[in-house]
Amino acid sequence: MRLDLQPWGETMAELVTAARAAESAGAGVVWAPELHRSAFTTAAALATGTSKAAGGESRIGVGTGIALAFARSAMLTAIAAADLDELAEGRFRLGLGTGVARLNQDWHGVPFERPLPRLRDTVEIVRKVLAGGDPVTHKGVRSIRVRGWRRPYPPVREHIPIYLAGVGPAMVALAAQTADGWIGHELCPPADLRDRILPTLRSARRDDFDVVAAACCSVDDDPREARRRAANVVGFYASVRSYAEMFRHAGFGAVTEKASAALRGGRSADDLGDLVPEAMVDAYTIAGTPGQCRSRIAAYDGLAGALKLSAPSYGLPADETRHAQEGLLTLVGSLR
Repeated sequence: MRLDLQPWGETMAELVTAARAAESAGAGVVWAPELHRSAFTTAAALATGTSKAAGGESRIGVGTGIALAFARSAMLTAIAAADLDELAEGRFRLGLGTGVARLNQDWHGVPFERPLPRLRDTVEIVRKVLAGGDPVTHKGVRSIRVRGWRRPYPPVREHIPIYLAGVGPAMVALAAQTADGWIGHELCPPADLRDRILPTLRSARRDDFDVVAAACCSVDDDPREARRRAANVVGFYASVRSYAEMFRHAGFGAVTEKASAALRGGRSADDLGDLVPEAMVDAYTIAGTPGQCRSRIAAYDGLAGALKLSAPSYGLPADETRHAQEGLLTLVGSLR
């Protein structure tokens, strides 16, 4: 199983340094999320800051994990993907996700109606633009009609892999039907991957389909410290209405109610870890000593082609996140 990393940095320079450390540790892909930074800008920094192996073969991949599919036009997304693949010398992977309704409508002012066909249309348009034909047309929930335009630069590759993020069964099935890979939510334990996600992916996917599970990984010689750092990650999602049913189904409904009430009362969503019991941290993250984390990572073997790991950062001072990432990089290096 490939181990990927979602690097963190207080500055872009520090983030690139972390990506280089991941490359040295043997990570397979570095992924750029989209929340506090632009996924495409971050991916550009990662692409130029990492390298290819001797002999010209790809060394570490670079991907958006994930870029918001609706906040940009599908054509701009395709053009950015082609640019990034050029910067990465053929190592780029385009990861896309819908985000939730409030993020699209309130933050970015874009429609969120019928997200499933809208995402399907986005993938089709991106592929048509990347194919380089003239005209480029598609009619659907999301449409395009471009005539007299052709990208005048030779592509690095004929095909840029597209990954889709999905949690619910319909989005997971869409990834299986239309994409080259699936990217999991960072709260996706092995049992959920095995029992809920993989049966849907296997129903339609090709043999070369890349299943990328994800997990927050908090490593410390003191397992209580490791859990404390990871707790804010779980607390953040416990306060989000979209995940309430998932937590209720697992027996943590009371925690979601407390987290939602705390959020309404003015507490920061990044600082709700004190409401999360250790059992919930253990259920949804990889947190503990290096040995405990190795065992938890091994549980994904045979279920996923890759595991995207990220250090805890929610509600933590920069120095503490930095320390947590150093521990994660050491762990990844010991597993290669």
